[in-house]
Amino acid sequence: MSTRAQVRFATREEGVTFSSHPDKIHAQFYVHSDGYPEGLGLDIAMSILKNDPISNWEIEHVQTLHGDLEYIYYIWSDYDKETWVSIFEYNSFPGYCEDCDQLLLSKLDKCIFVGKPEQLIIKYGSQEDESYYKLNTNDDG
Repeated sequence: MSTRAQVRFATREEGVTFSSHPDKIHAQFYVHSDGYPEGLGLDIAMSILKNDPISNWEIEHVQTLHGDLEYIYYIWSDYDKETWVSIFEYNSFPGYCEDCDQLLLSKLDKCIFVGKPEQLIIKYGSQEDESYYKLNTNDDG
């Protein structure tokens, strides 16, 4: 069985927390398998930090919803700001309010990670992953 996920790109903005779903996203991709944090999460972190390519992403319209998702990832970035990642466990299919025609995101979605790519590697990676991306703590940077 595949672990499905969506990866969404959002702009870092004042007043928008990384631990909630943003109102606007700029791009969205569907990942059919290996969408768990120890797989896709590490791929995202390594891509941000090392420019490692990621394959098997399907481009989607930003309003496309899936009922079979297990995770939603947000990649938060903006000019002159560090990139952060949020991971949500996705527990139920979101729906639309029939009265106001607004998208209702599940209240069962649980934010399981918020942090920089390095922190994602430390939390979900193996020793091998951590050695691939070592923090340089000397005076030269």
